[in-house]
Amino acid sequence: MDESSPHEKKIALALGSGSARGMAHIGVIQRLSELGIKPDILCGTSVGSIIAACYLTGKLDHFEHWIQSLSTTQVLHYMSVSLGATGGVAHATRLIDFFEREYGNPNIEDLSQPFAAVATDLLRGREVWLQRGPLWDAVRASMAIPGILTPVAFRNSWLVDGGLVNPVPVSVCRALGADIIIGVDLNSDLVGRQKVISNAKAPSSEEVAEEEEAEEELPIFEESDEEDEQDPFLGAAFSRFAASVKEAASNFRTNEGEKKPEPPGTIAVMMSAINIMQDRITRSRLAGEPADIMLWPRLGHIGLMEFSCAAEAIQEGRDSVDRMLPAIRHAFKSEGDDRLIEPPTAD
Repeated sequence: MDESSPHEKKIALALGSGSARGMAHIGVIQRLSELGIKPDILCGTSVGSIIAACYLTGKLDHFEHWIQSLSTTQVLHYMSVSLGATGGVAHATRLIDFFEREYGNPNIEDLSQPFAAVATDLLRGREVWLQRGPLWDAVRASMAIPGILTPVAFRNSWLVDGGLVNPVPVSVCRALGADIIIGVDLNSDLVGRQKVISNAKAPSSEEVAEEEEAEEELPIFEESDEEDEQDPFLGAAFSRFAASVKEAASNFRTNEGEKKPEPPGTIAVMMSAINIMQDRITRSRLAGEPADIMLWPRLGHIGLMEFSCAAEAIQEGRDSVDRMLPAIRHAFKSEGDDRLIEPPTAD
């Protein structure tokens, strides 16, 4: 006989955008599961859609161990940076191929639970909820950071990162029938709390030579044609760009003794601008359509591509749940869901 409570409500997770900081979503899901909270609906924006997809394919544990095994260079390798990329500098082919090969690529409508990936229609400026078709195609569109990953063709338009319009997709969860929504905001402490990011300095000739040697050992870029491969100017440009990307991957800090910080470079400026925009949009959207419970992992010190901090981010995801546990219990009790009511202690 099924003894589950008839008062249990539909729970949704709204997993927000945040690149490497998104590993905190893993810790959030793990800790909630330990508390007996398993989502009935999952909606994700950008990296949030990746984590949701891994969970729905039953591969979250595998992904957790895999991502922690990668170096920054290997992460860039999976990004498939390419001279021939249009609308961005990378197309993430290797990453999506990995997901399809290791985790399968079911259609979203065939998943055991409702799921939506949020993307942005680049031409119309509106959000798109991807709820049908191949899972990883939807994820790829949702994670297309402007200027970094190439846009994805969709009908008569192009899709980019959903963080431009709906960084924490609470509204999507509500539309899919959720009773209790747990939102995870990864960017709440980014703006105004970071030290200066400096990736502007062009590498010296010695650094360029070292970069070219490293590229020969583990290629990151894909050559678009033979002429590009033979052009020494383009080769040097590639090396400078690789160095810029790698420096922008982390939040570099000025030494205490420095009198004047280095000015931010192109990628640092672009990513900081996106962070500011997403922070402001998140605040605005959540003011009008708040989640029942909001989690704010403290991740402002983790940079765009600092997947080497995955273990730290995962633990912070767990800690963010524990910090809000009284609010979580209150929200469930208010909705008449008794799964988190602590049994009375024996005298």
